[in-house]
Order: sequence, then structure tokens, then C-alpha cells
Amino acid sequence: MNRNEMKLEFDSISANEAFARVTVAAFMAQMNPSMEEVADVKTAVSEAVTNAIIHGYKGEIHKITILGVIEDRQLRLEIVDQGVGIADVKKAMEPLYTSRPELERSGMGFLFMEAFMDEVEVVSHLGEGTTIVMKKQIGQHGA
Repeated sequence: MNRNEMKLEFDSISANEAFARVTVAAFMAQMNPSMEEVADVKTAVSEAVTNAIIHGYKGEIHKITILGVIEDRQLRLEIVDQGVGIADVKKAMEPLYTSRPELERSGMGFLFMEAFMDEVEVVSHLGEGTTIVMKKQIGQHGA
């Protein structure tokens, strides 16, 4: 397996968060991941999609796009929204920081993404949206 790509676009409603997780898990199945690797990626995808729904679109319904690329043993995911954007990405990535405290958000989303993926990069522009790029090497469990 050299390279494979997928693109998924869906409405920014909470019911689609599970759909996104399962779709990414199915896409990465061809890499023969461990159960732990699948769980890690699903958790990171959940956090990124939930951030787009709650923070990016503030509950309004718009589109979220997931671009997935498998290249050799690396899974690369981009979760993209065209929402409000993040004014201060560095501050937003601090543990316990949340822009929506009234919703009792934990502020741990980016921390979870960083814990479960090898690399997390956040690119955001106010009024234009946010792209979260996450990478993970699959098959480090003795493949």
C-alpha cells in the first residue's frame, strides 16, 4: 500500500460526530491498525469535529470536511471548518482553556488530540475557519 485518499463532508450537527469517527476508522482499517490505534484516532477525530461544531460554528449548521491520506504507514487527517476561526491558537491549545465556559466545556480537546496523535497542527484565520492537521504512524505495534 503506497497512498490512498478520502474526502468526507457532512453537516455540523452532533449526530455526525459518531459518523465521522466510524468513517475514519473504516478508512484506516486497510492499515491493519491495533485496537488501541483505532481508539486513539477515533478520540482525536471526535475532539476535532466537536470543536468545529461547538466553537467554529457555534451551533449553526454548516459543513465540516475531513480529508484523509494514507501514505505508507502514516495516517494524515485534516478536519476543516469555515467557521469563526481562532483568535489565539496558542492560547486555545492550552489545557483547560475554553472559549465557551457557559457550556461547561473542559478545554481539553487539543490536549486529547495531542495525546492520541503523533502530530497536531492548527491553522486558523478569524472569520475564515480552522484546519486541524493530525498525523499518526500506524503499525508501530510490531508490524
